[in-house]
Amino acid sequence: MPLVRILVDGYSLLHQWPELAPGAPRHSAMAREALITTLTEYRDATHTPITIVFDGQGAPAGTPKTTSTREVEVLFSSGNKTADMLIERAAYRFREFGEVLVVTDDHAERDTVTGFGALALSCATFVAQVSGTLGEASTDLATYNRRERQRFRQGR
Repeated sequence: MPLVRILVDGYSLLHQWPELAPGAPRHSAMAREALITTLTEYRDATHTPITIVFDGQGAPAGTPKTTSTREVEVLFSSGNKTADMLIERAAYRFREFGEVLVVTDDHAERDTVTGFGALALSCATFVAQVSGTLGEASTDLATYNRRERQRFRQGR
């Protein structure tokens, strides 16, 4: 079955990825935007839609909402709901359309979603996967650009 969506616990991933927005607090808008930008690049390379869920209670009042797209959806939990609750619900609902990957370091959360039949990865494993994929994409792009420059210079 194809992977239909990646569901990411935003703050869980930010805490395990200090290279994103170095020096910025993990709950800051700067850190969130760095994560969203990086995961958008990852989505562009893999073509798998991503939903990033942040606990709304961790975002200060007046936090600007990032624009979501169908490809990269950004959600903040609200009221008495947590990011975990939203991720569990989405994993359950998406299961009939294909495989869902949940990224979190919360072991109970991973156990719950795997019970639904979803896949689960730790944040460290996902960071390595994203870094590898983006590194390959960068290398492929550099090779393509070099080849096209050479073709242009030769007048083809």
